[in-house]
Amino acid sequence: MAEIKFEITENVGTLSESGKGWYKELNLVSWNDRDPKYDIRDWSPDHEKMGKGVTLTKEELIELKKLLNSLDI
Repeated sequence: MAEIKFEITENVGTLSESGKGWYKELNLVSWNDRDPKYDIRDWSPDHEKMGKGVTLTKEELIELKKLLNSLDI
């Protein structure tokens, strides 16, 4: 399996911390030297390991924001 190269170009914020010390974060991440995309996933404290996540373009993040703003919570 090919190694995945990534660079966190901006840490937007932390959503939560697990009992094991990992953090669910919203970051701007460049995957394999491509343009950065918004990314929500669990990260180890040193950002060397990651869990499964969701990667969104700016347009998708805007649509997600609209959906979240429409919720009555």
